[in-house]
Amino acid sequence: MNIVIGTSGLFLLCLVAVFLTLSRPVLANEAVAKIRKLSAILLSLHIIHFAEEYVYQFFIQFPAMLGLEPWPEEFFALFNILWIMVWALAILGIRLYPRISIFPLWFLAIASVANGLFHPLISITQAEYFPGLMSSVFVGIVGVLLLQRLFRATKTAE
Repeated sequence: MNIVIGTSGLFLLCLVAVFLTLSRPVLANEAVAKIRKLSAILLSLHIIHFAEEYVYQFFIQFPAMLGLEPWPEEFFALFNILWIMVWALAILGIRLYPRISIFPLWFLAIASVANGLFHPLISITQAEYFPGLMSSVFVGIVGVLLLQRLFRATKTAE
């Protein structure tokens, strides 16, 4: 149950990505190359971010902050690796399957912005380093850039 509670914020962000995917389904073809490049950069940053969180035991410290038991290390690793794979497939597939690929990229952008805000805020409130802080700043900045690019490149169906 602690995993469900601890990841509920990501579920809400996922719902926002679903809404954006459904409400802005048309992707301009000329924007695909730029979205792919920016998404690939952001994916690379997320891999670094995951490594930082893993090494400094986010899976123990974050649940503890919520008064929950630590997450199993295997769950945390698998959860992150699966999302990295989904994002990589979306980046690779956006040319051929833009309607399928756009959802994971919206989620990548939204989750990145959330990470860029979340980690520094937690560190400030705790007055100490919180796992993922260093890389979250870069993830957040590039997440904002991808979010802007996605908004410019998509539109509602006519």
